[in-house]
Amino acid sequence: MENVKSSRMYGIIGLYDLQTPFFAFVTENISEEDVQKRLDTKANHIGWLAGALVEQRFNLARQLGRNEHQQADELFKDFKGIQDDAKYPSISSYQEDWDKITPLLRDALSNISDEELERRIEMGPDFSMSLYELITFSIYREANIIGQIALWRRLLGYPGMRYM
Repeated sequence: MENVKSSRMYGIIGLYDLQTPFFAFVTENISEEDVQKRLDTKANHIGWLAGALVEQRFNLARQLGRNEHQQADELFKDFKGIQDDAKYPSISSYQEDWDKITPLLRDALSNISDEELERRIEMGPDFSMSLYELITFSIYREANIIGQIALWRRLLGYPGMRYM
């Protein structure tokens, strides 16, 4: 892989690149009405899941020194969970933010040194993780959220997510 400072990041960036187009694929053609549906459950709907996925990339970019925020920052800052009374943004708004942060974060991930990957990040009382652990967890969580949205597609009667 070209221009990656730490060899530890090769696999991570490979997954990042693989998952990047999945955001558009998994949210493709979902109506604005369906984005807000919870089907009489307390499950996170597509509107929240998509926004949380976008926020995760922005949050990771902030950990790496970028001062960027998604348009729906107020709905997601400080790791807010789903809010029953909130109207979540359109998929097109999320896609715009995804397209904005993705190349910036990829560049930042490519330029992390082995030493920087060991930096400890305080996550709360008596809990911290290395930057490398945070990045690997974030990449795992991206796949998890994409899978949840893919399940919602089927539950709402849409065809399965395409991969190309």
